Amino acid sequence: MQQQMAVVTLGIADPARSRRFYVDGFGWAPVFESAEIIFYQMNGFVLATWLASALAADMRRPGAAAPGPTSGPAGTGAVALAHNVGRRDDVDPVMAALERAGGTILRPADAPPHGGYRGYVADPDGHAWEIAWNPAWPIDPQGHVSFGL
Repeated sequence: MQQQMAVVTLGIADPARSRRFYVDGFGWAPVFESAEIIFYQMNGFVLATWLASALAADMRRPGAAAPGPTSGPAGTGAVALAHNVGRRDDVDPVMAALERAGGTILRPADAPPHGGYRGYVADPDGHAWEIAWNPAWPIDPQGHVSFGL
């Protein structure tokens, strides 16, 4: 089986609030949007934000009417998404832009023991994003990150 991912879908409570975080914070442009769902074309896959109640109903999971940022059957659980940047000096400005766009700083940026520089921001629905610079993980001109040692 091919090792790839096509779509990551995040359950959200308010499409307008979520859109502000991703469009104003990250600067991403939707490729499709409706009252319930927004798609963003990424580098090799699609990111979707979808009303949590509709997502849970689509999966036929119980509790579809009770979305929450980190609880319930369609909650985020222990998941972190990552947005890598090309320079150490890019981490703090990206985190600040995300906070201005409705995000919450979970962990201010610092240098972990394994190297690099990173911090965590939660989107308005509680989905954790690591904003990271890792000198061992190159980013090509198309924005593809390669695992480095």
